[in-house]
Amino acid sequence: MPEARIKYTDGLQFVGEADSGHAIVMDGDTGVGGRDTGLRPMELLLLGIGGCSGMDVISILKKKRQDVTSFEIGVNGKKADEYPKKFTEIDVEYIIKGRNLSDEAVKRAIDLSMEKYCSVKATLEGTAKINYTYKIIQE
Repeated sequence: MPEARIKYTDGLQFVGEADSGHAIVMDGDTGVGGRDTGLRPMELLLLGIGGCSGMDVISILKKKRQDVTSFEIGVNGKKADEYPKKFTEIDVEYIIKGRNLSDEAVKRAIDLSMEKYCSVKATLEGTAKINYTYKIIQE
């Protein structure tokens, strides 16, 4: 079972360490008492869905022998106005550059990630509406 430990340092700053041994600094904005020295926890959720799905997509495209030269994912979250100000909608945009990329292979890889493999998306599903689009740039 995955584990994480979060240690308070000062102000609103915390250092989180996962059982993989990797750590990350989290902090609040200066307007709420933080020192702006790290990521916000809600930002981590957006990074999590992008990273999780991105790993799925690139793995699938490599298996399909697609010549990907660049891959970026933009993630945008819309939050509720009232507390707990959870994400109500998340938009994910995949931008894939490569040579002779198959539209069908890219679409299938993204659909498989978002409908079957991405555990972060599955965890957020039902809490936020998750939309996704993709753009292929042939080089």
